[in-house]
Amino acid sequence: MDVNNPDLETFRKQWQEEVTARSRVKEPRRGGNTTHAHSDNPKASKAPNALAPSEIHEHEVEYVHGISAQAYHDLENKEIGKRLGNEASGDRSGIQASEEPRSALEHYEKAIEREDQGNLGDSLDLYRKAFRLDASVDRIYKNKHFPSSTTMSKPPNPNPSNAPVTVPNTAHHSLDGPSASSMSELISAFSTSSIPASPPPTEGSPSPPCPIANIPSEILIQILRDVAIIDVASFARLSLVCKRLAYLVATEDRIWERICHGREFGFAAMHYRWTCTVAGTELPVSGGDASIDAGNPLDVLILTLEHTIHFSTVPPPTPPLLSLSSTYPSYRTMIHTRPRIRFNGCYISTVNYHRPGASTSSSNATFTSPVHIVTYYRYLRFFRDGTCVSLLTTVEPVDVVHHLTKENMHGHHNRESMLPSAVMRHALRGRWKLSGSLDPLQGNIIASEDEKLPEGHLHIETEGVDPKYMYKMHLELRSAGREVGGTRNNKLIWKGFWSYNRLTDDWAAFTLRNDRAFFWSRVRSYGMGW
Repeated sequence: MDVNNPDLETFRKQWQEEVTARSRVKEPRRGGNTTHAHSDNPKASKAPNALAPSEIHEHEVEYVHGISAQAYHDLENKEIGKRLGNEASGDRSGIQASEEPRSALEHYEKAIEREDQGNLGDSLDLYRKAFRLDASVDRIYKNKHFPSSTTMSKPPNPNPSNAPVTVPNTAHHSLDGPSASSMSELISAFSTSSIPASPPPTEGSPSPPCPIANIPSEILIQILRDVAIIDVASFARLSLVCKRLAYLVATEDRIWERICHGREFGFAAMHYRWTCTVAGTELPVSGGDASIDAGNPLDVLILTLEHTIHFSTVPPPTPPLLSLSSTYPSYRTMIHTRPRIRFNGCYISTVNYHRPGASTSSSNATFTSPVHIVTYYRYLRFFRDGTCVSLLTTVEPVDVVHHLTKENMHGHHNRESMLPSAVMRHALRGRWKLSGSLDPLQGNIIASEDEKLPEGHLHIETEGVDPKYMYKMHLELRSAGREVGGTRNNKLIWKGFWSYNRLTDDWAAFTLRNDRAFFWSRVRSYGMGW
């Protein structure tokens, strides 16, 4: 390096003058003088004499001390003030941060701050204090810091259920409910709808053909009628396909009238008088009146005034009681709400109760005393000819319901048999009838006490465990579940249970302390229950 370089020498002199000027500015500050002087242009201030190397070193040390004296010790308070959104100085914000919150909103804001810092314990305490002072402090905080979110409403989802657009779901119209004032108006809006075709499989390709969309309404109604005769549940589910089918299912009362008058699911298959004996044999008829079966004392007691009605395979004319009324304004309402028995399944009652077990000592029950949990099932299956099957067993339904058939009602089940149908050895044959009557001749004959009850009561008579006994059950049809439009008349509740001794002519009532209601369960293997 060239020591005699004039540029280097000039730079050195300027640097020395700058250090000297700064050191002179720092000296009054140390002495307590509040006057702050600063040279904006260090080149303009010239030192009169050059300094010795020792003096230069001394001034460098003073310059370093001057820089360290400018360190800020209140940076934390300033940052706290910035976090709280305070525009004041650092000293003032530090004083405000140290103040304790007083209002519910201040506690809530402090809790949010502590939560952001990770102090969950302090945050939880502050949240509790805030809500004790004001239960709606969270709304106040939201209105203060997020005022736009309270006034702007989120646009509704046009399809909140993510269902196809053809499904007549009221949720497609608005989140607040259907735009129509009633369900009838909503269904009426579907009257002009057509059956839409399936969307094209790929973009730009033609839509697949939809032949059913071009079928005339008369033929389409006939197709729906045939579906309803085969399975009324499948017919009702057609309303989920599109708006056009939903309109026809809801408003085409001719189809529902055929269902009500038919023997498949309607009231033509209901029996409102005894149509057979307890053993399942036909009642002897003479001159239109029921004669006395001398071999069955039970028939002598209760079948003297009975009248047998045989329904033909062709639906009979509409009886007077099947006409529409204020209770049943439409045939769709009638088939949905009027009490009726179902033949494509069985009714199951599950009974659970506990009883104390045998104790090892004569003392009272303790924690070590055994407790027995008893579970058994009652099964009822009804047939269209007026007969039924009753079974009491501990076997679970999955191993029983498929064997509740007339073919398994025989007395050849061996006690040691391991066949699946061996559970039917305890089954009892019986007969059933409903209260009320659809018989137009009801007014010409004397009605029994059971028939004077209102609609919905079910009477069952079965064999006893011994030939000298006969059991009588009185049940009532109810609906399980409270949802609107759900399945109706799928529950049987107990009203009474008696045992009749044929030899002594005595009636004894069974207690129903542990017995529970029957619930209908569909069994696909039964088919239509013919």
